[in-house]
Amino acid sequence: MSEVASELARVRGAFRQPTLTLLHQRQAPVVIAVFRAAFGRDNRPVPTARLHAQVEDHLGRLRGAGEPDVPVGSGREVCLRWMRGQWLVRTLDDSGREVYALTSHAQQALELVKALSRDRATLSEHRIATLLSTVRRFNSEANPDRTARVTLLNAEIARLTAERDRLVDGAELEPATPDYMLEGFTELQLLISALPSDFARVEERFAQIRAEILASFRSEARPAGEVIDDYLARADALMTATPEGRAFEGAFALLRDDSMVGQLRDDLAALLEHPLSDQLLADGERAELRGTVRLIREGLDRVLSQRSRVTSTLKEYIVSHDATRDRELEQTLRRIESELMTWMAHSGPRATVDLPLLPARVEVEHLRERFHDPADDVVPTRLADLAPPETAGPSRQDLMALGGPSLADLRERLDRAMGSPDPAASLGDLFDSLDPSLRRPVEILGLLHLAADRDLAAEERTEPYRAVRPDGSQRTFRVPLVPLPGTDPSAPDLDRTPQEDAR
Repeated sequence: MSEVASELARVRGAFRQPTLTLLHQRQAPVVIAVFRAAFGRDNRPVPTARLHAQVEDHLGRLRGAGEPDVPVGSGREVCLRWMRGQWLVRTLDDSGREVYALTSHAQQALELVKALSRDRATLSEHRIATLLSTVRRFNSEANPDRTARVTLLNAEIARLTAERDRLVDGAELEPATPDYMLEGFTELQLLISALPSDFARVEERFAQIRAEILASFRSEARPAGEVIDDYLARADALMTATPEGRAFEGAFALLRDDSMVGQLRDDLAALLEHPLSDQLLADGERAELRGTVRLIREGLDRVLSQRSRVTSTLKEYIVSHDATRDRELEQTLRRIESELMTWMAHSGPRATVDLPLLPARVEVEHLRERFHDPADDVVPTRLADLAPPETAGPSRQDLMALGGPSLADLRERLDRAMGSPDPAASLGDLFDSLDPSLRRPVEILGLLHLAADRDLAAEERTEPYRAVRPDGSQRTFRVPLVPLPGTDPSAPDLDRTPQEDAR
């Protein structure tokens, strides 16, 4: 293959990356503008429902402004298309909410557009000095010749010592020019803006490892121990063999050193307090530089959270692993889950599939619902062997007093009153003449029941029943008048005064 053909193959591979597919489309300016408006400078995750509403509102405003190249569809449909383009990813935050986050490809595109939207820095003294100092420091740290490395260190020490002595002796302090400060702030912003995408690459790599581990567990093509060993090896290689992993380890080591974090914060504060910083930096750029330490901490937290999800996946599998998972039902459910994930990965958002609500009915003549339990055949303990209760229970008289009406005694009293030559005028008079033991409130119901058996009709008027409770307290009830045979119910005035209804 010729040199130009190999270069074309590499360029085509680069254009197939999601970063360039985002920028190499007609709607790229609109998509980048919506991303910058929705996620802000810090690229913080946004809850799914909120992003759907924001995207729909932003696209509506752009259509109203006359922009022709605006994605069509609702906010949810547009976000799903962006997810398929690998520019958005949906995940869970620390509180369990479902959120959208920009992928590393989308963040790279935002960084490129942001860099191009700044004023292009030209060749300057600051850039050449930075290049020289970087090359010299790199050589002093990587030179394999011990003598050469010592010579470089001695030269650097001599230069710094001479500069220190000059300033101590009261020499003139040369101020930095505006061009020098502008060039320095621009390079610093470029370095800081690249951090979120670096963290996002490590986070996405851990998410990919988690998906592969779940797929290996579901397929059961390899033993669980082999899958776990493979994860540990890949996680270690990710931290040591990839640029993103090494950057993460370096940032993690930085945050573990309180003195280095304090030095970084103090240096940034000193640069922002420079007299020329107010003229060269906007408020947003100053806030971005001031939040560098927070930006690094948030990126580390997201990576550690994703790594914890991978670890929890392994833990849940090990704890919940059952030795009988090769049963037919377990295998069937796993195949269904695997097929469902495959179908969801290739189907559209409105795709449907017809499935029965319940499986087919199994024709079985009889199934035992209860099996023999030897404990059911144990002879109960003899009452004589039971220990006597510590306290005596209620007496028979107490239980009788709390029971239902004494129908036998009431029937005898009612028959005697109805056969008497001088009967009581009504059922209420008969009740008032009974002994206190037969004048409980429940005995009123017993008398009315016996009167209904004898076809004694009640009238609209009422009469008082003076009942006596088992504790000796009295209460008066108003009950419909039931005259007894052989009496004149209209003669006595049985509707008493209200004072007789007092309790």
